[in-house]
Amino acid sequence: MQARDLTVRFGAATVVDDVSLDVAPGEVVALVGPSGCGKSTLLRVLAGLEAPASGAVSWAGDDLTRRPPDQRPFGLMFQDHALFPHRTVGENVAFGLRMRGDRRPARQARVAEVLELVGLGGFDDRGIDTLSGGESQRVALARSLAPSPRLLMLDEPLGSLDRTLRDRLAHDLRAVLAASGVAAIHVTHDQEEAYAVADRLVVLRAGRVQRDGPAAEVWRDPGSPFVARFLGHANVLDPAAAGALGLAGGLAGVVVREAALAFSSPAQTAGNGRTWLATVVDVRFRGATSQVTLRVAPAEGRPSVELALHTAAPPAVGATGTLVIDPGEVSPLA
Repeated sequence: MQARDLTVRFGAATVVDDVSLDVAPGEVVALVGPSGCGKSTLLRVLAGLEAPASGAVSWAGDDLTRRPPDQRPFGLMFQDHALFPHRTVGENVAFGLRMRGDRRPARQARVAEVLELVGLGGFDDRGIDTLSGGESQRVALARSLAPSPRLLMLDEPLGSLDRTLRDRLAHDLRAVLAASGVAAIHVTHDQEEAYAVADRLVVLRAGRVQRDGPAAEVWRDPGSPFVARFLGHANVLDPAAAGALGLAGGLAGVVVREAALAFSSPAQTAGNGRTWLATVVDVRFRGATSQVTLRVAPAEGRPSVELALHTAAPPAVGATGTLVIDPGEVSPLA
């Protein structure tokens, strides 16, 4: 799929601003960003549910910009599932096939195939009201996959689930997409969900693309303070703080990945990297680990800098020790 220079306006408000996006066959792309950034609106435009003010959407060179959703080779799945409560699981999954005119034997075979794919083999005759939240989600996914779309569009599909179930289904979703070979665009505001599902991240802010690249690359090199903070980096330093620690940065400072930090208390002989005396100023329990905030006082006349790391064996507040910063785990921000 190719989208070029898409702009969407609602009245005087520009919700999607000159966005271009390509999705390769079999690729899973996550559209991420804070609430209101335009990611769901962009998905609706790609699906044909909203018309752009300008720009174009195409598939394999075929212009789809003015075609309705049912004339695009895309499948859709939304957070609310939209399952038919008066029909069985099998009937729900077969809905798109029946609307397309597939014969009953072909429908039954395809329904059995996709239910097996999503881990619900044998659920054909189950009622929708007997399903758990996770099972309903899988039925909705099976229904979206049944017509063999070229591209699957998922709008916050796991947003209504609790964290434990969401984490499990995110990994299952990734496995289903890989097994089916279908390309997908996955909209979410949850960074962990995006990492679990997608090959590539597209980060949006106020309707514009801020960063686009392989998920691991975007995490390692977010490019801007906004993207770094949105992706969950705790140590985003402005130019003054970066300079105080002798870290080479960009115009907007640096991001210090947690892997850069090694703290030992009491102070020990440092290894490679830059070494500072640090004081523990805060410890917060996070379950398996605790988040420890360290204050570094670089030199007289320089501002103090706070950095955070996670450890299973946190030191006490007030403890001092040696902090080693590996500059190889520091990226500039612009």
